[in-house]
Amino acid sequence: MSFGPAGHRSGMDSREYGFEGATPAVHGYAHVSREATLVGDVTVAANANVWPGAVLRGDVAPVTVGRESAIGDNATLHASEVGEKVMVGHGAVLNDSTVEDGALVGFNSTVSEATIGAGSIVAMGTVVPPGYEVPAESFVRGMPASVTPLAETNIDPEEVFEAFNSGDYANLAQRHDDLF
Repeated sequence: MSFGPAGHRSGMDSREYGFEGATPAVHGYAHVSREATLVGDVTVAANANVWPGAVLRGDVAPVTVGRESAIGDNATLHASEVGEKVMVGHGAVLNDSTVEDGALVGFNSTVSEATIGAGSIVAMGTVVPPGYEVPAESFVRGMPASVTPLAETNIDPEEVFEAFNSGDYANLAQRHDDLF
């Protein structure tokens, strides 16, 4: 376990587990809740945050969480890569998938054996089945997922991302001393 500035991660109640010689690596400036579970080959980069109930399991392949990304409460990441400045919503499931920089995966979405392109938005509850290669800057929704270029929607991606990356929400993890 890595330690950063006071209050970022306590050795108490740690839920970090090794697997076949690989152990989680958490950057000193990351915020990982004591209530999150990290197993095996897991890397959490600087200024990323992982919220309570999240499970990051790097056993059959690594799990990486890029700089300034947020993994919401009860999300599950198995053998997956999350780029920089990515938002993974509460209850989302990523299995053997890649989410590129600046994308958002909505609450309770499932992405399995797929790639979500940079700057894309996956709507809440969407199911992205194996084999999907979602292009950058796309809007993804439905079960199974349908993909539309963001430019062809009324969605303002800058407004959506700004809501999660500014003001009080951006430093929320830092304000939760008891969780991290």
